[in-house]
Amino acid sequence: MNIKQITFLTLNTTFLWSCTSDSTMDLVNSEPIAEQVGFAKDVKSIIDNNCVVCHGATPIPGTNLSLTTYDKVRDAVLNRGLINRIMLEEGNSSLMPQGGPKLPNATISIIAKWQEDGLQQ
Repeated sequence: MNIKQITFLTLNTTFLWSCTSDSTMDLVNSEPIAEQVGFAKDVKSIIDNNCVVCHGATPIPGTNLSLTTYDKVRDAVLNRGLINRIMLEEGNSSLMPQGGPKLPNATISIIAKWQEDGLQQ
């Protein structure tokens, strides 16, 4: 082997060994959310952008759950396992949004912190 081949193999081996099986969602800034999370300022836009397509004022057949108001989302968190459903792994048939992709961890953290902070409006 000549020096070019050795250098090429060394660089490629180093590059490949540095790769891991972490998902891209783990690459999102995971710093703790410092301020208090509220429904109107933080959570509503997440729900509107990811959930109301199926869980609108008139939910699509088979969902029987509307997520269009604070009270309905609050009830879904407290009594219907909303946070557990959005935290499931890719490929789980109960993962929401149904059919995926899974919400980024940073987005899930906002909703979880909203619950921790007392589900403020």
